[in-house]
Amino acid sequence: MSRYLPIMLDVQGKLVVMIGGGAVAERKAAPLLEAGAALVIVSPALSGTLAAAAAAGRLRWISRPYAPGDLDGAVLVYAAADDEAVNEAVAREARRLGLPVNVASRAEAGSFITPGILRRGRLTVAVTTSGAGPSVAAEITRQIAGLLGEEYEPYLDFLHELRTAVKRLEPAPEPRARLLRRLGQLDVLNDMRQGTFIPWTPEDIEAWVESNREE
Repeated sequence: MSRYLPIMLDVQGKLVVMIGGGAVAERKAAPLLEAGAALVIVSPALSGTLAAAAAAGRLRWISRPYAPGDLDGAVLVYAAADDEAVNEAVAREARRLGLPVNVASRAEAGSFITPGILRRGRLTVAVTTSGAGPSVAAEITRQIAGLLGEEYEPYLDFLHELRTAVKRLEPAPEPRARLLRRLGQLDVLNDMRQGTFIPWTPEDIEAWVESNREE
C-alpha cells in the first residue's frame, strides 16, 4: 500500500490541466475551481456543469482530444478521460515532465490521489482511504461534517483576527508566544454554536491582550 504525504497546495491562479470532460472530470474539477486554479480542460466534449463553468469563464475548454504538449506549463495534471489508454499516455507525459499527476482510471499509475474534502471557511479537512473505497471516504467525510458544524467558520475567523492583533500589539517574543498559546483556551466556540456569542470590538481585543500579557 502506498503511504501518501498529506499536503495542502496553493493553486490560486496556477495552471492545472485536466484531460477529460465527463462526470469524473466534473467531480475532480469542483475543488480546483473552488481553490481558484486556472483550470484548462482538454476534451472533445464537456458535461453540462463543466460546459456552464466554461461559458461563465471559470475554466478554459480546448475542444479536441488530448495531444502531447498539452501539459506544458502546468503545475498539476489530471488524467480523467473515459479512455484508459489516453489516461496512461497523459501519465507518461506528466512523469517525463516531472509533473504531479492524478489518474482517475488507475490510481497507482499517478503520483497523487484526491481526498474527500470538507470546508468550513478557513478549516479544510481531507479524508482518504488510500484507494480502498472512494464511497467510504465520502461517507466518512459526511460523518465529520456532522461533528464540525458551520460555527467553525466564524470561530476560526475570530481566532485569526485575534492572532493578527496579538502579533501587532505584542512585539516581544516570549509574551507574544504566551498570548498565542492562550488563544486556544478561549471558550467562545460553544457560544457561537448556541448563537450567544457577542463579537469583540477592537477595544475588547486590546483589553484581552493587555490582561493576558503577564503570567
